Amino acid sequence: MRLSSQSPQALVKGLVRLAEARHIEQGPPRTPPGSTPVHRMAQTCVPPAAGAPLQRVAERAANSPMAGEVELVSARRARELFPPLAHDGPAIHIPGTARLDGRSVRDAMRRAAVRRGARVIEGTATIVADGAVRGVRVDDVFVGADAVIAAAGAWSPQLLEPIGVRVRIAPQRGQIMHLRLPGVETGNWPVVLPRSQHYILAFGDSRIVVGATREDDVGFDHRVTVGGMAEVLGEALSVAPGLAAATHVETRIGFRPVGPDVRPLLGAVPQVAGLVVVNGLGASGLTVGPYVGAIAARLARQVDPGIDLAPYDPLR
Repeated sequence: MRLSSQSPQALVKGLVRLAEARHIEQGPPRTPPGSTPVHRMAQTCVPPAAGAPLQRVAERAANSPMAGEVELVSARRARELFPPLAHDGPAIHIPGTARLDGRSVRDAMRRAAVRRGARVIEGTATIVADGAVRGVRVDDVFVGADAVIAAAGAWSPQLLEPIGVRVRIAPQRGQIMHLRLPGVETGNWPVVLPRSQHYILAFGDSRIVVGATREDDVGFDHRVTVGGMAEVLGEALSVAPGLAAATHVETRIGFRPVGPDVRPLLGAVPQVAGLVVVNGLGASGLTVGPYVGAIAARLARQVDPGIDLAPYDPLR
């Protein structure tokens, strides 16, 4: 298994810069006044199978000044960092980490955009195009535009097919459980990444998030299922049986946009001038989203994106 909470360096740096420039305001009431949705954590652990995983992590961390010095710690130290663990082997410790509250990041970035002149219009959107984009209609409101960035996630096919653009995107359901350990201070616990696709993430207020399922071929079925809960809890308790006494707070459902492979769908659409598609980030939205968004903004402004986008053809 693995224990990890290393954050995407570019995302953390960008959010910190925005916060320092006062473009990101404080988050919801649970976030202390004056703070940002980025919480710098003191440690991360990754239990290795042998020496090779440690070497790989150390090599990657060497390219990230924020990662700190990677080291191997004992099982006892790993349990000190994350008390519910039952891990009995050594662990990789990555001291330079951060945690993000996705909803707070979304809200903060929206506020930052509005401060810079953006308009937020809520409703059902359709793209208006006749060989080139003319704008977007949101219910009865038409907004003219020279370029449109279609970043509608798992719902992109419904947005793009009416203008003759087909993207290979499907929803992947994720069930995530929120637990609480009453009276336990969890705010500085590291993220646990077992040797699977699941994780355990600690927040303040004694809250632990465990997940998540990756369910294909279920459409937009927004149900919490017995099988999903069993998978999430089974994975979590196999790694951290000390969570057995936790209180179940809620289970959340989300739909990841998954494409034909692991690469994002990113680029301009030749048959509709001015249309840029951004999609297929799957479970990596918070990791690569800011970088991909910056590239999409360059494309919309007809500026060189700085990378070869051929492997990310949105129509592949």
